[in-house]
Amino acid sequence: MEDELVSTQTPQRRIADPEEALALLERAVPGLTDLRRPARAVIDWAGFEDGLGTRLPSDFKYLAEWYPTFDIGGFLLVRLPEPGEEGRILQGTRDSLKLLATAWLEPGPGLLAHPAPGGLLPWGESCDSDKFMWSTTGPTPQDWFVTVASRGGAWWHYGGGAVQFLAEYCTGILEPWGLPPIDLDVPPS
Repeated sequence: MEDELVSTQTPQRRIADPEEALALLERAVPGLTDLRRPARAVIDWAGFEDGLGTRLPSDFKYLAEWYPTFDIGGFLLVRLPEPGEEGRILQGTRDSLKLLATAWLEPGPGLLAHPAPGGLLPWGESCDSDKFMWSTTGPTPQDWFVTVASRGGAWWHYGGGAVQFLAEYCTGILEPWGLPPIDLDVPPS
C-alpha cells in the first residue's frame, strides 16, 4: 500500500496553556496521575534543545517535568527526557530521526525529517510501529502540530499540540485514522 497523507483533524479549540493541556490528559487517562512526580523535575532543556537544534513545545516540556516516560494501554509510548538522562533520550531521538528519514519518509508522502525546515520530529511511537511526530512548522514550537504515520500507511495531521492530541485520542474525541482504539491502562513504572 502506498503511503498517503489523508487529511488534518483540527481540535475544537487549540489548548495553548501547558497546565490546561496536562490537566486534560490527566482527566482523560485514569491512573496516569499515579506516575506523577511529587515535585517538578529539573531537566536540562538548554542542553537537550541545543542537541536537537530546536526548542520544544511548552506542553511537552511541562509533561516531561511532571512525568517519566510512560505508555498508555501497552500501545502508545511517550518518550520523555529524564533529569540526568537527557543525553540518552537525545541519542534515541537522533536514532529515531535517522530511521524516520530512511524507512518512513523516503518512500512516503514527500515529507522531510528534522532539521529540514518544517521537518518531522518524533516524540512517541506505538508497539505496532506507528509514529507520532511534530511537524516543526510555524514561527514558534507552540505553533507546531502533530503528524501521525500509521503502520498501515495512513499519514495525517492533528492541528494541536502533543499533550492535547494524547488527551483527545484517549477520550475518543478525535478520529483515530489508521490507529486502534486505545486502552486507557497506564502500567506502573
